[in-house]
Amino acid sequence: MEFRELECFIVLSEELHFARTAERLYLSPGRVSQLMRSLETRIGGRLFDRTSRRVRLTPLGERFLADLRPAYDGMAQAVTRARAAAREVTGVIRVGFLATPTDVVTGSVRAFERRNPGCAVELVEIPLSDPFSKLRAGLVDIAFTLLPVDEPDLVTGEGLNHVSHLLGVSVRHPLAGRTGMGVEELASVPLIGLDGPAPRSWHERIAPSVTPSGRPIPRAGKVATTQEGLTQVALNRGGMLFCTPTALQLARPDLSFVPVTGLPASILGLAWVRARETAAIRAFNEAAVRESAMALVA
Repeated sequence: MEFRELECFIVLSEELHFARTAERLYLSPGRVSQLMRSLETRIGGRLFDRTSRRVRLTPLGERFLADLRPAYDGMAQAVTRARAAAREVTGVIRVGFLATPTDVVTGSVRAFERRNPGCAVELVEIPLSDPFSKLRAGLVDIAFTLLPVDEPDLVTGEGLNHVSHLLGVSVRHPLAGRTGMGVEELASVPLIGLDGPAPRSWHERIAPSVTPSGRPIPRAGKVATTQEGLTQVALNRGGMLFCTPTALQLARPDLSFVPVTGLPASILGLAWVRARETAAIRAFNEAAVRESAMALVA
């Protein structure tokens, strides 16, 4: 039996008027009549007497209403409680981050927890070479990632920053200490790429295979994590591209970071699984967007 038919029966028994019932349920009067005819067919008897002037319950309708009402009220209350629970932002939300928790990450966490004291944030590192598997496996609820993301099962929020790139090299590398370089110069620098299940577009974003003019960029091996990449860089086995905030966090004596001009901006945002969106996920994304906007103004 259709819930919509039962709901329509309950409202019509209260209103005893097809137009008012239709208005309450956001239906047409004709649809109300159709639902009632269908319900009466299922039951096998008339539930309402209808004339051009009045609508009233039949004895069968009155008995059916008396039996149905407690169960219907219980279902309505259950739906109300479930909706209220779905809007609550409580418990724990697991947030994934790449490489290192930059100011955008930590600022977003603090902003969210200030606005939602009943919900705690757990930070979980995500491998650079596998940005989406933990999301899909439910090991994190929402994750900081590079935008854009072209994954049909994922939803992304707004860009939280737009920053430039730096090339990480060993202090023994010929480029070490340079105040800047153009993107075309990457054709002479073997780049460390990624070894993992990330989509091709992600691999290209971390370690492009060609310069904007089409010159091939040599490869210097593959790594799965940022720390593996830094080790290779420190050993002077190749260079690796980082966004500016991450490079500042990763600074160490055996590395040199050189600004690169001509690359598209690195954009950080949030992603989550479309089918598992919750009030906490929406609230975290909203807090991150608000925090990033305030940081730009400051």
